[in-house]
Amino acid sequence: MGFNEKLVQLRKERGMTQESLADLLKVSRQAISKWESGQSYPEMDKLIALSELYGVTLDSLVKDQDVQKDSHNTISEPYWMSRGHYYEYKSQITWFGLPLIHVHIGRGFKKAKGIIAVGNIATGILSVGLVANGLISLGLISIGLIGIGSISIGLLFSLAAVSIGTFSVGAVAIGIFSLGALSIGMYSVGACAIASHLAIGDYAYAHIAIGRVAKGAIAIIDESPNHDFSLIQANEVRRTIYSIYPNTWKWIVEMMTAIFRN
Repeated sequence: MGFNEKLVQLRKERGMTQESLADLLKVSRQAISKWESGQSYPEMDKLIALSELYGVTLDSLVKDQDVQKDSHNTISEPYWMSRGHYYEYKSQITWFGLPLIHVHIGRGFKKAKGIIAVGNIATGILSVGLVANGLISLGLISIGLIGIGSISIGLLFSLAAVSIGTFSVGAVAIGIFSLGALSIGMYSVGACAIASHLAIGDYAYAHIAIGRVAKGAIAIIDESPNHDFSLIQANEVRRTIYSIYPNTWKWIVEMMTAIFRN
């Protein structure tokens, strides 16, 4: 196996792209391409870096023989920490054209895209990153079917400091069903709850409003000593909801009245 073929094999075994290897070695992607096609040869410092990165002896890397692993010639800490503050792994197994796992972390806008994606900017079925976009997303800024983060947008469920979703939970929650300190939606529960249909909270504003302070077409005031809704009957609230919104799904009514006494 020729030197250039070894470079291709070793890089692929590490799940690295030409771009990621070039970033680590502080060279251009074209330089990596020329090494791997046999058009040019790395300088000595780059050869040493390659042998360290791949954990092989320098002799076996450059000579016409099989590469030999060398446990004494490996870096003592992750390469991205010691060399380029950068790490990337991409699995060889792919689904629908995407790697099963893609990890891409380090300084700057490092993007990861895979079925499972972990990166500064991550896109995948399961994505984890500073900015995460996927069916299930966890990140500082999270967008997905299910989103969890400081700022989260979830088509189905969202949990975050600022949360937007069908089912939304957060300090500030906006959704069809929202639960938060400030809760805005069609059905809202919170310290301050604002809704088009039903709001339940300390301060409630909706067509049907239930709270210590309640403002709406129908306002039910919580007059219990501890303001825990203990004097409000669930059946009374159910009848009120059905009288105004007769087509409301039963599970919605049951969920919204679960905090009241039966």
